[in-house]
Amino acid sequence: MSSSPSVHTPANIAGIAVPDSQFAREITEIVRDTASPLLFHHSSRVFYFAALAGQHRGLKFDPELLYCGCMFHDMGLTHQHSSACERFEVDGANAASDFLKRQGISQQEIDIVWTAIALHTTPGIPQHMHPVIALVTAGVEMDVLGLTYAEYSDAEREAVVRAHPRTPHFKEDIIQAFYDGIKHKPNTTFGNVKADVLADKDPHFHAGNFCSVIRRSAWAG
Repeated sequence: MSSSPSVHTPANIAGIAVPDSQFAREITEIVRDTASPLLFHHSSRVFYFAALAGQHRGLKFDPELLYCGCMFHDMGLTHQHSSACERFEVDGANAASDFLKRQGISQQEIDIVWTAIALHTTPGIPQHMHPVIALVTAGVEMDVLGLTYAEYSDAEREAVVRAHPRTPHFKEDIIQAFYDGIKHKPNTTFGNVKADVLADKDPHFHAGNFCSVIRRSAWAG
């Protein structure tokens, strides 16, 4: 059993409930014991916003797979799961994959969760894919970026945040958490949004340039 303080999760928040299964309980315990409280509550909110988005959009999805994708999506920011050279999204996807393999989950379902986590910071693509993939990104975009803020009712937003509070300065706190999780491998931010995080926090960071890579390649002409 976890030695961490228990987190009370109401059975139903804005009409959404965490799956009542040993599978989901293990996910909760693993993430609570591994990630910071900031990331644990963020990931929990992502699940609720993702599931609500699924309801709003009339999508059918497996709630356990969605819970896994949402709760593991930032595990690549933790030192336990951070590799030296992979994008943090891939590290989180790999952590989820390892967990699901231990649970005997099918490879097809593992691939769905892996892809959902790996693509959660790649806008414009996930919404055209499997519902679990689309909804993990939807939950992240709501909680971090607020892109779909108006699509949720005041009651829905307030219920989720009451159960899993945002810190008083969550916007800056989550940017700092991103930076802390990726600053040791800046090359992994080439061509993705996390280059903006490094540029914001590190005055010496120089983002890779796509056109420069083309021009400096070994090809003649």
